[in-house]
Amino acid sequence: MTDATAEQTGVGGLDPSAPAVELTGITKRFGGIVACDQVDLTLHRGRIHGILGENGAGKSTLMKVLIGLVLPDAGSIRIDGEPRTILDPLAASALGIAMVHQHFSLVDQLSVWENVALGEEGRLRSAGVRDRVAAISQQYGLEIDPDARVGELTAGLRQRVEIIKCLRRDPHILVFDEPTSVLTPEESEQLFATLREVVAAEGRAVVLVSHKLDEVLHATDEITIMRQGRVVDHRPTQEADARSLARAMVGREVSLRSERAAFGLAEIDEVADDGTEERQPTEAMTSDEPVLRIDGVSVMGRGGARLLDDISLDIRAGEIVGVAGVEGNGQRTLGDLLSSLVALNTGRVVVNNAEVPTGSPGAMAKAGVAVIPEDRHDSGVVLDMTVAENLFMVDPHRVARHGVIDKAQTTEVAQKMIEEFDIGCSGPDAPLWSLSGGNQQRVVLARELAAEPDVLVAAQPTRGLDVGAIEYMTDRLRQTAIDGVAVLLISSELEEILELADRIVVMSRGRIVGELSHAEATLETLGLLMGGSSE
Repeated sequence: MTDATAEQTGVGGLDPSAPAVELTGITKRFGGIVACDQVDLTLHRGRIHGILGENGAGKSTLMKVLIGLVLPDAGSIRIDGEPRTILDPLAASALGIAMVHQHFSLVDQLSVWENVALGEEGRLRSAGVRDRVAAISQQYGLEIDPDARVGELTAGLRQRVEIIKCLRRDPHILVFDEPTSVLTPEESEQLFATLREVVAAEGRAVVLVSHKLDEVLHATDEITIMRQGRVVDHRPTQEADARSLARAMVGREVSLRSERAAFGLAEIDEVADDGTEERQPTEAMTSDEPVLRIDGVSVMGRGGARLLDDISLDIRAGEIVGVAGVEGNGQRTLGDLLSSLVALNTGRVVVNNAEVPTGSPGAMAKAGVAVIPEDRHDSGVVLDMTVAENLFMVDPHRVARHGVIDKAQTTEVAQKMIEEFDIGCSGPDAPLWSLSGGNQQRVVLARELAAEPDVLVAAQPTRGLDVGAIEYMTDRLRQTAIDGVAVLLISSELEEILELADRIVVMSRGRIVGELSHAEATLETLGLLMGGSSE
C-alpha cells in the first residue's frame, strides 16, 4: 500500500464509481482483547452510514483506524478505490477524512475561533476564521459566539465547537462519533437535516456512530451493527426497526421502555408490548421529613450572572426527583453545588436536618451525599489509574491499615465490587482506560453506592451509554430508591426522566419554573415548561 501524502486528495482523478471507503478484514488487538475482529465496512458517497453497537463493541476502534489514530494489526484500507496506509491523522486529513470525537479535544483557555483554527497552516486571519465559524453555525443550525471562551461554555455548546472545527476543514469523508449526546433534540434535528442535504448535493460519505436508534433510523441510509468486535448485521435503514436493531446490538431482547429511554424514542405507551402496565411512582418514601433540602439557594458566576436563582427543592427517602431542562440552565451548577465544587451565595443545603457547608471539599460526601458526575472523564474517574484505585480513591481508608493501603485487601474488596456490579474488566489491576464507557460508569456507580449514601445525585447517568448499559443503570437507580436513598436525577433525556422520576422539576435560566408529579408529566407539558410557557 502507498502512504498518504499531503498531495493526495482522495477525490481527483479516481474512479467516481468506487466506494469512498473500503475497510477489509480490519483486526486490532490490545493485549489479549480483540477490539476489531476481521471487520469489513464499505462507505459510499452521497450516503450516511450508521454504526451501532454496545460500548466496547469495537465501533470507535474501527473509526480510529480510519482516522489514523490506531494502526490495525491486519486488514486493508481503500479510499476511492486506491489502497492506502493511514499512519496518522495528518495522513487522514490529506485524504479528506475528518472525525468529530465523542470526547472533547478543546483548549479551555482559548476562544471558540482560536480552537477552530488550531492546526491550520500559514498565516491566520482572525476575521476570516470568525466569518467562517459564523457561516458554518448558520448553515448547520449551531449558533455560537466565535469570541466566547471555551472553558466557560456548556457541554452542548462545546460539542458545537467540535462539530464546527471539523466542518471547517471541508472533509469528503466525515465520521461523527456520538455527535448529539449533548445537543438538544431541536439542534440534532437541524444538524442532520442540513447534513443530509449537503451529503446528497456534494457527494460526501458520512459515518454516524450513535447509541440513539431513533437518530440512526431517521438520519441514515444503511446500518451496520457490531458486537464483541465483529459485524453481526448490515441492512438498509428502510428495512430496519428499533426492536430488531436493539436485539442485534445486545444479543437478547431488551425491554421496550429501556430501549426508548436509551434511544430517545419519543412515543411512550401506557402499556408495554409484554402487557405489563407502565411503571407507577414508588411508594418507598419512609418519612415526610426530607433527607435533602435545598432552601433558597443562589449561586453567582463571573460578572454577576446568576447560575442558580433562588432554588428550593426537597427530596425524601426512597423518592426519585427528576430535573429537566435544556442544557446550560443551571443543572450542572446544581450538581457541582452538591459535589462541594461551588459555594452558594445565599440560601442553605440541609442533609438529614443538618446544614452542610458548600464549597468545602468533602463536606457533602461526609454528610451522606454521593454523586455520579455529569462528565465521568472530567471529574469522575482517572483513566490512567487502575479499576481498584478508582474504586477507592475517594475513601482509601476503607482498604488501609494503620494509614497504609493494604494491597491484598484492596484487591479482595475490589474484586467483590467488580462481581456485584458486573464490571467488565480483566481484574482490579486493569487500567480504567481499557474499559468501555458503560463499564467505566459502573465503576463510578459502585464507588458512590459503596459509601452507603443517604442521597444520590445522578447527573446525566446514561450519557453515551449503549442500550444494555442504560438498562442496567436505570434498574440500579430504581433499586437504589427502593432501598431508601433519596435520588436526584439530572438528565437531558426526557424519556429517562419520565420513566424513573416520581416528581419532576423543570429548570430555566437558573430557576425552577415548574413542578409536576409523575402522573401529570408528559413530553408536551415538559416541553412547554422548558420553552418558557407557564401554562
